[in-house]
Amino acid sequence: MDVNRKSYDAARQDFEQFVADLIGALAQFDPAIGELQAKQCIFRLQRDIRFSKDKSPYKTNFGAAFSRGGRKSTAAGYYFHLEPGGSFAGGGVWMPEADQLRRIRQEIDYNFDEFKAIVEDKKFKAYFPKIDGESLSRPPKGYDDTNPAIHYLKLKSFTVGAKVTDKELTTSGLLQKTMDIYTRMEPFIRFLNRAVE
Repeated sequence: MDVNRKSYDAARQDFEQFVADLIGALAQFDPAIGELQAKQCIFRLQRDIRFSKDKSPYKTNFGAAFSRGGRKSTAAGYYFHLEPGGSFAGGGVWMPEADQLRRIRQEIDYNFDEFKAIVEDKKFKAYFPKIDGESLSRPPKGYDDTNPAIHYLKLKSFTVGAKVTDKELTTSGLLQKTMDIYTRMEPFIRFLNRAVE
């Protein structure tokens, strides 16, 4: 790491500026995000190796999460992952705690027509063909297989994402490309936040 410190610092500075630009653009959807600083959104470089077989000390990517309260918030939000060959812009709620998950499922059940209109919209599906996340093999407690929303109610995470190519990372259109993805995602994020709040 010390040998590459200057290269890392230059890359991090570029990423911090991009994150600051995204914060300003996202504030148009959610003014609370506009109150964040880049350092409140960017994840640290060091890996948590306590329970991992891979003891590599550093990540090979930059990541930033944008939600009310910053990267540690439990609110639904937006995410940007920068990694050669694996960059993407995404968002949602990943592995929510039990009470939060219960509230999301309840909101989907009570307002399924609204949720379905969001996630099955043709323009939404063009960016996000499916909601990512593990799924239960059986219906969660309180629901049965006849529920029209059962496919979504079985999910344990509610996230979507769209790929960003290496070429796009180095163009002046990166901010606009990312905001196009986030704009399409915004009704999904708003629905999830209504549930968890």
